[in-house]
Amino acid sequence: MRVLHCLLVVVAWCGLAWSPAHAASLSEAELSGHYWLQNVREVGGELLLRPDASFEWKLSYGAVDQYATGKWRLKDGKLELLASRPKGSPLFRLFAEDELRIRKPAEPGSWIAIVGVPQVGPAAGMEVLFESAGGKRWRAVTDRNGDAIVQVDAAERWTRAGLRRDGDQGDWQWFAIPAVRAEARLAAFAIDDISQIAPLPFEQMILLPQQGKLKTEDGGMVYAR
Repeated sequence: MRVLHCLLVVVAWCGLAWSPAHAASLSEAELSGHYWLQNVREVGGELLLRPDASFEWKLSYGAVDQYATGKWRLKDGKLELLASRPKGSPLFRLFAEDELRIRKPAEPGSWIAIVGVPQVGPAAGMEVLFESAGGKRWRAVTDRNGDAIVQVDAAERWTRAGLRRDGDQGDWQWFAIPAVRAEARLAAFAIDDISQIAPLPFEQMILLPQQGKLKTEDGGMVYAR
């Protein structure tokens, strides 16, 4: 009976530690901090909960890297991560010549701007403003292949390109087109931040606070400071 009584006390204490009422008593300030994924073989993960209610989440396994940012909140004793895509335009740069694998010039009468993350993939939904030596301008948005294409008189020469995310009303990021690229009527622009094009790994994640740790509802992942 004494052993049974002790076991019941332990079970009751554990239940209290996981109870919504206990978790609801926690504050955002107590939960803020840097957490790391625990005891998952060949998988690395971390979660940063900032005091301003923003978060960063990362997970790596093999050659796969996942990344998410957004807002977090306490609701009904549970921690909710609400992921969202980055706002505004990313930082662009010209591809270095040794990064650009496409060497075939564009067809006469066409200018092509390629936008993407080097060695990762294309960036759709990026607005490109093409400008000729005479000051004429043409606009296109990159498709799912990362290509923005405009039809231009063959006598025109491409001198500048402005880039920003489609729908962003902020300033353009302008680039002078190198002579070799102007001659080929094809230029490529890189985004080095993979989070700008990667699909969201989740829209919402629920974590249960317990004794300084955060646990997924299915118990499959535990994050600790």
